[in-house]
Amino acid sequence: MEAPPDAYGRIAYRDLIAWPERLQREAPLLQRVLAEAPSRRLLDLGCGSGEHTRFLKALGFEVTGVDASPSQLKAARQADPGGRYLQAGLTALERDLEAGQGGALCLGNTLPHLCEDSEVRAFFSGLARLLRPGAPFLLQLLNYDRILDRAERTFPVALRPGEVEGESTVFLRLMTHHGGGRLTFTPAQLRYRPGGDPPLELVAAQDVALRGWRRTEIETLLGEAGFRIREVLGSMSGEAWSATSPDLVIVAGCPQPGP
Repeated sequence: MEAPPDAYGRIAYRDLIAWPERLQREAPLLQRVLAEAPSRRLLDLGCGSGEHTRFLKALGFEVTGVDASPSQLKAARQADPGGRYLQAGLTALERDLEAGQGGALCLGNTLPHLCEDSEVRAFFSGLARLLRPGAPFLLQLLNYDRILDRAERTFPVALRPGEVEGESTVFLRLMTHHGGGRLTFTPAQLRYRPGGDPPLELVAAQDVALRGWRRTEIETLLGEAGFRIREVLGSMSGEAWSATSPDLVIVAGCPQPGP
């Protein structure tokens, strides 16, 4: 059987984000939530190139980074040769991971890659069985209540330094709405060379199918899997959630082994 295509193999996502500033901004919430972890063993689900995994390792946690993208895991392992990284999908965590984990993170809009209720149920119920009682689960994704209600189609353009002096890398992120929360997400990476011919050149672009999950949908599915909602925030900086917040951040706890 052919391996599924790597949805994030073309674009340098690691360069899209100013990671030192982001981690500094998110550190207080991460440290507060994980202070309740019943053990130092954590899962970073949808770890990408491993920035959160390495940050938490530096705080003394034993972190396993999990991602379905071979290219993202390659970048993570190159930056952290001694780290624990596993290629796996969110719906099949129990095949490769041991139970007794002290907590889990799923950050960076990872969840919307699961487009069916059955897939999210499998993810949450499988994760519940891997976590110790009382273990925190920190989930962050874009606020799709706002995105769907406003039919938003773009994100702010991100402009980052290029590999060559005088050049910049431009990241565009577009969305096409199909109804019922179904979206086609189209990220694109461009090279901007002022005075060049052409001055703006497409480097890579691709389509990714996503599901925009609303707050009530996620809370219901978490509850079915045995999680209890502790907090709902509007960003990783800790603001209260509202219908216009940039993100949906849920802090949940697993009070008992999952069903």
